[in-house]
Amino acid sequence: MPSDEFPSPIAFPHALIVIKGAGDLATGVAYRLHQAGFPLVMTELPQPLVVRRAVAFAEAVYAGWTRVEGVVARRVADPTEALEVALQGEIPVLVDAEAACLRTLAPLVLVDAIMAKRNTGTRITDAPLVIALGPGFVAGRDCHAVVETNRGHWLGRVYWSGSAQADTGKPAPVAGYEADRVLRAPCEGIVETFCQIGDRVRQGQRVAAVAGQEVVAPFDGVVRGLIHAGLSVWAGLKIGDIDPRAQREHCFTLSDKSLAVGGGVLEAVLASPGVRARMRG
Repeated sequence: MPSDEFPSPIAFPHALIVIKGAGDLATGVAYRLHQAGFPLVMTELPQPLVVRRAVAFAEAVYAGWTRVEGVVARRVADPTEALEVALQGEIPVLVDAEAACLRTLAPLVLVDAIMAKRNTGTRITDAPLVIALGPGFVAGRDCHAVVETNRGHWLGRVYWSGSAQADTGKPAPVAGYEADRVLRAPCEGIVETFCQIGDRVRQGQRVAAVAGQEVVAPFDGVVRGLIHAGLSVWAGLKIGDIDPRAQREHCFTLSDKSLAVGGGVLEAVLASPGVRARMRG
């Protein structure tokens, strides 16, 4: 970690929050909660398939530590180390695909930010307050609250009953481009990459390859996201993202969507009487 980094103070040490997933949307949630003073632990897969790696705390799994907008996340070995790091003001990332750490950490709040578009195992009994992001959950059955992740008028809204909007299956349009801005694996195989996040590319330029099959830029822009080289992927998996706006700084800053969703999670946390009681010590 650079010597000029200083961890943020933890204002509510008795209100531990565990976040399942550490992708770019989960990172926006973690950033909002961290800035508000909550200690956090994030869990991830052994090999996260994150595309927007420059703004995802999941990158700590590969690099050991990472920093997003001044907030440091660090890979840790076990729940004990995770709690120590969290109370020091950094964000620990624990490789724990099944979130087994819940039994040890007993968090006040659990946030399911896996974004699988379905419930992969979260239960309303996992914590005193359970919050889930996006479709696949029913508030009052799977969790206590659901936060809307679909872009549009309801983005970031908190639902205390019912579900979020259904998955459209289409990426949100950016400067008139929709599905074509997303790079997908043409087949099953190992990923090679020929660009880095933030690089400017021209239409037709080779960005990556899977099992020797090239993946090229569909238009001029910047590489906003790109999966780690060397990972094994399947046909159709999202492996990259080209931004036609060509604003390089957008590649390295949290998106409006992730911050809006993070604001919804923060609202749900602060609206809980149980959380407020613990915040008072």
